[in-house]
Amino acid sequence: MAIGEAGPGSVRHGSQSKRLEETMRGRLGRECVYVPSCRFGLFVALRHWCPPGGRVLMSPVNDDVIFFVVLAAGLRPVQAPLNPFDASIDIDAVPDEVWGSLSAVLTTNLYGNPDPAPELRARCDALGIPLFEDAAHAIGSEVGGRPVGAWGEASVFSLSKHADAQAGGILSLADPDLREAVRNTCDGLLTPSRTASELAYAVRPYAEAAVRGLGLRRAAWAAMGLLGLAERDGIRMPLRPDALARAVGTAPDLTAHDPWVRVDMHTYRQASGPLRLRRIRRRLGRLDEVLRATRDGTELLLSTRWARPREGGDVQPLFRVPLLVADRDAAIAALARRGIVVGYLYDPPLDDYAGQAFTDPSPAPEAARWFARHALPVDPLRAREAVEVLERSGARPAEPPQGPTWPGAPEGGLGPSRD
Repeated sequence: MAIGEAGPGSVRHGSQSKRLEETMRGRLGRECVYVPSCRFGLFVALRHWCPPGGRVLMSPVNDDVIFFVVLAAGLRPVQAPLNPFDASIDIDAVPDEVWGSLSAVLTTNLYGNPDPAPELRARCDALGIPLFEDAAHAIGSEVGGRPVGAWGEASVFSLSKHADAQAGGILSLADPDLREAVRNTCDGLLTPSRTASELAYAVRPYAEAAVRGLGLRRAAWAAMGLLGLAERDGIRMPLRPDALARAVGTAPDLTAHDPWVRVDMHTYRQASGPLRLRRIRRRLGRLDEVLRATRDGTELLLSTRWARPREGGDVQPLFRVPLLVADRDAAIAALARRGIVVGYLYDPPLDDYAGQAFTDPSPAPEAARWFARHALPVDPLRAREAVEVLERSGARPAEPPQGPTWPGAPEGGLGPSRD
């Protein structure tokens, strides 16, 4: 469906979604539009600002769903070189000819670690192209004295992450005059709210609590696999290149790319009903409390020998803290035995995963490969347990990669030794 077409889910936002918008407007100082998911909001932004066939610089260490959203918008992903210690875009390593070919830049702010938004903003201004901020992991992070999400023409936030609402997102706009046009576009791309989906959402927290209480996590995942409900055999979803090539040939077209974009969230473009909106609003109302606890856990994890040394300044309330370990699989297994599940892994990088048929590869891929192989994303709300497990398991810090001197590269190791 092309942007602006009316669909069967065309609706008007109610008072509850407007309150969510007001809350985020107060945080960001920018106009905000409620959307059912971060990925949906990103599709709308890309379609609004970028011409079909445009080229978008993005991080190769990113959720594959975001990669497919870029393809669905009729755009060509261009993978950026990264700083290996936090997976932020390494601006100086992007060749001049690549900068000159771009239609837009998309940040990731992986795990809440900010990309260099002020520098990217300056680059985009010089080139006359838009900057988009994916702030799904970074609802409480700051960069350059502003909140992440306050630098680009548009930014997208997930309310499923820090707020733990398991639904909902925000599309933030630098130009408030675009609010109604963007909202109308969103309405035209939505599918209708469904009673069964709303009820399933309402009971999900109770079902998950029962699974946790009975220690049935592994059994639940096995049952999902047997029923065909698990859509990933590994970290990345199956690419299905022949089918993907056919979908790309129809782009821009969100519906054609739905089998990839919907993975892990089949309601990503479904209008939110009252049960969903009420819970999201309650969760968002407790966000500051969660961010305080998250910041405390982040500070503890950053003090360990597996973390990149801090460079001063305030600690960001990271969604996950990427510890850098030599044997990640062994660390994951040790944490799993304590009931700590490690998710949000993005390995291999997108250019290795998708290949040149679907993306321009990074001109300097090794840093992304090193980070993707060694990053262990730890939930800061379980920081003390995780540190105890890793110490007892004998987890070793990853050896820093050989290469150029990246900003903030550690000397003699990743962090203080506790041996």
